[in-house]
Order: sequence, then C-alpha cells, then structure tokens
Amino acid sequence: MQLDLSTYLDCSVEQAIAAVKTTKLLGFVAHPLVRFTPIDPAAWPLRWIEGTYRVGVRILGVLPLGWQAIVISYPTSPDGFCLRDNGHSALVRVWDHTISITPRAGRTRYTDSVRIEAGLVTLPVWLFAQVFYRHRQRRWRLLARRLAQGERLVP
Repeated sequence: MQLDLSTYLDCSVEQAIAAVKTTKLLGFVAHPLVRFTPIDPAAWPLRWIEGTYRVGVRILGVLPLGWQAIVISYPTSPDGFCLRDNGHSALVRVWDHTISITPRAGRTRYTDSVRIEAGLVTLPVWLFAQVFYRHRQRRWRLLARRLAQGERLVP
C-alpha cells in the first residue's frame, strides 16, 4: 500500500535539508509515538550516510516491536532533495520511505512517500503509518518554525 503526504515548512529548503540529514531528527519527529534505538551500529552517527542501520523499535517508548533495518540512500532528483530509507523488518517486508524537499512558490515543500508491504498485516501497518507520518509532519512544522527563528536543530 502507498502513502503520500506533503506539508509546507516555515524554514528554508537549505535548513530542511540540513535537518533531515541528521540522525537526531528521527528521534525528534517520532517522539513520543515511536522510539528508535541503535543496535548495529551501537551508536547513531551524527549524519545519515548511505548504508544499513539496524534499530530497535518501541511504540510509545514501551511496547517493543522488534528490530527494523533503516537502509539509507540519496537518490538524485531533478526537483530537489531526496533521502530514501528502503527499510524492512521481520514484520514488514517493505517499508520504502522517500523524503522529498523541494522549493515551491517561494516555500519549502516536504513530502513523505511510503510503500508498505507486510502480508496479512499490511492494512493495520498502513493505518499506523497514516497516524505516524501525520504526527511526523506536525513535529516537522514545529521544528521548521524554530529553525526559521535561528534556534538549534533539536532541543
């Protein structure tokens, strides 16, 4: 199943791109719905570099969901910036998430595109993703306002 959500951010394209490249951002935008804990490597790098990161996943910080592979790449895009996480886990065969950041009419457009394949549980996982990505985009808008005011990336 496919999910596509876009929002406009009150920060520059450059600020949004710099933020999305940091691993701290994942914790900020997912909080408090999901907590990711690095497994392999055992600590987060400062910035996402292409490669595979195995993480533990907890809903609301307490309900363990096992592990997930975050598989980072930076595909080229004629319209702007893209970061792709072609992830998977024991439960979800495909969690292919692309973040696009593009200039649109003098504003910064942020888009989450996610393809989910999880067999019989695809629909419930997709419904959770609907809630999760809407929450992420709310958190992104909060962060973008802070960035536009000159605050640090993540408090």
